[in-house]
Amino acid sequence: MRKSHPIRRVVLATAATVSGVVLLLSLKPSSDPASASAAGAAPSAAAAGQESPQGGTGAAGNTTVDGDATQTQYGVVQVRLTVAGGKITQAQAIQAPKGGTSDQKTALSVPQLNKETVAAQSANIDSVSGATYTSTGYKQSLQSALDKLKAASASSPAGSSAGSSAGSSSSSGSAQAQAKTVTGQVAQTQYGPVQVRITVAGGKITKAEAVQAPKGGTSDQKTALSVPKLNQEAVAAQSANIDSVSGATYTSTGYKQSLQSALDQAGG
Repeated sequence: MRKSHPIRRVVLATAATVSGVVLLLSLKPSSDPASASAAGAAPSAAAAGQESPQGGTGAAGNTTVDGDATQTQYGVVQVRLTVAGGKITQAQAIQAPKGGTSDQKTALSVPQLNKETVAAQSANIDSVSGATYTSTGYKQSLQSALDKLKAASASSPAGSSAGSSAGSSSSSGSAQAQAKTVTGQVAQTQYGPVQVRITVAGGKITKAEAVQAPKGGTSDQKTALSVPKLNQEAVAAQSANIDSVSGATYTSTGYKQSLQSALDQAGG
């Protein structure tokens, strides 16, 4: 057997060493601490970027309020408002007349009424031609939703800093904050709709008024005769257990029904 030459052994050892170095160099980038930290930093930055929109003030500041369901000649209309930053951002009719020609009138009027509400930021909007009943019911329900928002805003705390520096004015402000206005549901009578709005403060009715009452012909006289008396009785009785006005039985009955619904909303 031939003995291996010393030079040949040196050449083979050198080649093996070079191969090992090349292999180590090829593996170095994956184990480089700098590259590993950079790779880890990118996902964390992305995660941080994804967290900021969630639970933002815009989503948290939205308030949704449903107005009272308003009965019209062709069906019920009820409006829902979305408010953010003290402004109406969306209006929609969650109930509207349907069936027969009502489908067409609803499809024609409701989108326009929704847009007008957001534009006007109030219930002072125009009725849609050809859909008078739906428009009227829409505006009534819209007004009740606005009243609820106003009442909720009035009852919210004014802030600790204002309270600490106001002294006696803070106590009067808190009394005003407790006052709220509630509109009862529309009560349909033989001579027209009746709807009552009450103002409540400190758990008592301080004011009652009929925002709707029968009108036209002899109804004008009966309304003028009965409504002021019914308003006074509501404040005096602090309930819907009031006497009907002689000669205005239908109006009185509708008044008491709407008054009771307002009291129910106000918490009795």
